[in-house]
Amino acid sequence: MPALTRPWGAMHYRIDGAETGPAVVFANSLGTDLHLWDDVVARLPGIRAIRFDKRGHGLSDLGGAVTVEAYADDVAALIETLGLGPVVFVGLSIGGMIGQALAARRPDLVRGLVLSNTAPKMGTAEAWTARVDAIGKGGIEAIAEAVMERWFAPVYRAKPDLAVWRNMLTRTPVEGYIQACHALAAADLTATTAVLALPVLVIGGAEDGASPPDLVGAMARQIKGADFHILTATGHIPPVEATAEMAALLQDFIARHAG
Repeated sequence: MPALTRPWGAMHYRIDGAETGPAVVFANSLGTDLHLWDDVVARLPGIRAIRFDKRGHGLSDLGGAVTVEAYADDVAALIETLGLGPVVFVGLSIGGMIGQALAARRPDLVRGLVLSNTAPKMGTAEAWTARVDAIGKGGIEAIAEAVMERWFAPVYRAKPDLAVWRNMLTRTPVEGYIQACHALAAADLTATTAVLALPVLVIGGAEDGASPPDLVGAMARQIKGADFHILTATGHIPPVEATAEMAALLQDFIARHAG
């Protein structure tokens, strides 16, 4: 299992697929690791898929205090170290915010951007502080049921598979989760996202309780030329709930914009 050495510690990453395929970088949501994308990557033959655990998640080191921009700098370092240059970037939730920041800060590294279930600003500082306080009192377990309701549509929440994602959430290092909450509380990418000048695909879930369709759609309208798709009967995690539909959207976007 490879790792990139960063000033804050080891950043775990994984590469799958053909070395000659178009490079596609995937970024996870809060409280998940790179396995979030397993089923989608399996449906995208021919690409070179690069996934990573952001600091404080999965097998990466904790890393301490962080901003969304610092997460983006970590990805830039990974892309440059691997010699990938410019990539298609696919980000979900905070992963989508990382993609927005990366495309704004290092446009030379991103040729196309997929923003799934995300926005330039997600939630309020007060709401993130309340979540951190709840975790401080009862651990991530204290927020798990509410997060599952925001993540998944009712049909999926009735499946036994839900337990796997709940376990992934609750086993996230508490410090890493809290630091990400602080990063989200401070992040507002509205000004830089509005002037992005590259191909962008925006994806939302009709039943997303974390980044509602209206919020995601507002971002899509701000970005000149962005394509916007809403997935029906889908919550905040399309790679899990709508794997085939999301993979089809990505396959088309990659074919048109991977160079």
